[in-house]
Amino acid sequence: MYPISNNINQVLRENPKMAQAVRFYEAGGPEVMQLEQVEVGDPGPGEVRLSHVAVGLNFADTYFRNGTYPIPLPAGMGVEAAGLVQAVGPGVSGFAPGDRVTYTGFINTLGAYSTERIVPADPLIKLPDGISFETAAAMTMRGLTSAYLMRRIYPFKEGDSILLHAAAGGVGLIVSQWAKLLGLTVIGTVSTEEKSEIARAHGCDHTINYSHEDVATRVRELTDGVGVSVVFDSVGRSTFMSSLDSLRRRGLMVCVGTASGTVPPFDPQILAMKGSLYLTRPALADYIADPEEKAALATEIFDHVAAGRIRIEINQRYVLKDAVQAHRDLESRKTTGSSIFII
Repeated sequence: MYPISNNINQVLRENPKMAQAVRFYEAGGPEVMQLEQVEVGDPGPGEVRLSHVAVGLNFADTYFRNGTYPIPLPAGMGVEAAGLVQAVGPGVSGFAPGDRVTYTGFINTLGAYSTERIVPADPLIKLPDGISFETAAAMTMRGLTSAYLMRRIYPFKEGDSILLHAAAGGVGLIVSQWAKLLGLTVIGTVSTEEKSEIARAHGCDHTINYSHEDVATRVRELTDGVGVSVVFDSVGRSTFMSSLDSLRRRGLMVCVGTASGTVPPFDPQILAMKGSLYLTRPALADYIADPEEKAALATEIFDHVAAGRIRIEINQRYVLKDAVQAHRDLESRKTTGSSIFII
């Protein structure tokens, strides 16, 4: 095992059959992660061996690391990456050595913080020519998440309004741009003026700085007292009640994350008292489980990006040995847009 701070590249040069991987042996803070040399081996039935070019950094990674998502340990880190197929195992069809691919998932893809790895073939998506490895690593999870939020959660019509928490984050910037393509009014929450400017540049009609503004009060002011049709809340515990208070009668609350902690138990009667509200807690895995639906969502987001209708902002780049710092930056909300590891 090698601490994150060690220069493992020398070890790898001495043994070219080895790869790098970030792993952790106990749940906890960023410091539990360490960089190791691992032997990859050959793909088994239904598997491929990939060499990564870029790896995605997602807030969900911190949930695996800190135990919010319990998993057997030790384990790898990360669920999203893009790279080249090096070899395919028995029974794999549709992929061949040299194919450019990307992937995201959950337990079945854990271990993406690595230079090379074995991964099931099922989560793989072939990359269109117009999408680079870096862009793919920055957008596969965020893009598919944005796709199902925009195309599967609610029957949006032109003129609808939404409240979008973390509007300057990776998903926030994509959702804002997609919402404008659909003719929606977007109200985004941010923590700084800098993030407000970023959010506005990507489609937010209004921003609310939750550091010194009451979100629900400001939403009511911006919507003439009516409230928004849908709230996309990736923050969780600290924003839950204000999100409910921002909805119009029979509006939809979409809990898509728990950056501030999980939402505590509550009496469902509160949904009736606040306007017969609807509430859902969706997971990406359930929207990409069907291969045809996953392909349709992937095609739609890739087409938007390739055509320039949606821009993917990669605002932070790290290397694997900086994984601890990357997680610290992410959890302290220093990041904007998407973050990736360059291999």
